[in-house]
Amino acid sequence: MSVTVTRTLRGALAGATAAAVWAAQQPLDRRVFGVPYDDTELLGRWFVRSDRWQPAGIGIHLANGALFGAAYANVAPSLPVPVALRGPLAGLAEHLATWPGTAVVERIHPARADLPRLWGSGRAFAQAAWRHSLFGFVLGELERRLNPPEDLVAPVDDEVASTNGHGSVERMVTPL
Repeated sequence: MSVTVTRTLRGALAGATAAAVWAAQQPLDRRVFGVPYDDTELLGRWFVRSDRWQPAGIGIHLANGALFGAAYANVAPSLPVPVALRGPLAGLAEHLATWPGTAVVERIHPARADLPRLWGSGRAFAQAAWRHSLFGFVLGELERRLNPPEDLVAPVDDEVASTNGHGSVERMVTPL
């Protein structure tokens, strides 16, 4: 499948939406897992040192989701797994690839004293796995619906279909 601007933009929209769902549900999963970790806070406090980090954090989080979604939209059709598993597996793969970075972030983040420790916490790992799975599920479903397979998107022949649903008017009249 070729990379197209439309496919990429639709993937970005799906990724940003999935990131918004992730951010919106964080207060709930913080209670369930008992870890006060907030991804938007981690991102926002990296750039904004005051208590006004939230808009920056949400913006960066949505942009990250859009970038991931754009890449995913162009790779997903070639993944050798069932369609329903592509998104969640991509989300979990990203989680496993980036989780070791939490050990580094805890040492260099400008607001590290205000953030919970993540590295070495099984609960934080499970919480992040949940978030990435949810993100992947939403991303996969939205992207699949926004970018249907090319074989399902056939051009409409003007002689077969018209606005009245009965075919071309020219075919109604037969020459004598």
